[in-house]
Parts: sequence; C-alpha cells; structure tokens
Amino acid sequence: MAAAPPQSPRPVTPRLPTGRTFDQELCGLVLDTAPRLFAVVQIWGEGLPDVDGWVAAWGVADHSGRAHVVSIDGQARMTLTSPDRALRHFAGRPGITARLVWLAQPSAAAVDRSEAA
Repeated sequence: MAAAPPQSPRPVTPRLPTGRTFDQELCGLVLDTAPRLFAVVQIWGEGLPDVDGWVAAWGVADHSGRAHVVSIDGQARMTLTSPDRALRHFAGRPGITARLVWLAQPSAAAVDRSEAA
C-alpha cells in the first residue's frame, strides 16, 4: 500500500497567467457575467407624424434569461421569464405600443470607483 501524500499546512494559491493581475481577472469575471440593462419604452401614435415616446420602466436581464423590471414611478416591480414579457405590461392601451431598448454590453470594468467614473 502506498503512503498518502504529505499534507501542506499552507493553502495553495493558484498563480495567475503571466501579465494579468488579480484585479484584471476580477474585472474580466465581472464583464463576463454582467447582466444586460434595458429600458421599456412606451410609444404613442407609432407611424403618425406626431409620434411620441417615453421610458416607462428599467429592467435587468440576468444570465438565466429572466428579467427584473421596475417602472419609472416605482409602483410596479416584476420578475418575468424574459424581457419580452415586460412588453405585455406596458402596451395594450389604445394607441400605445411598447419596445425594449437595450443599453450596450459593458466593455470596461474597474475595481476602484474613481477609475470607473
């Protein structure tokens, strides 16, 4: 029977790839897992010359595809199976339609708040 390998009294810390710092690794992790931010926009008179629109709610789509939505006035808060489901809640009144407007995927992250500003 072979002897068990000796136990190290100190935990082993994995080494980062050469040239990358821990902060850079954290920022990469954040960018890879960041939720997507979107607005629910209501439109009145779509297709007419005097069309008008406004932001009715903000939402966040997580990695599972679910959406968490809060109306601008804070009166409605929803967790939905997809962002598209929010359109049902903000459209349907005569002359009013709704759309999702996605903010761009984040391309930078910073550990220090002053760097992010």
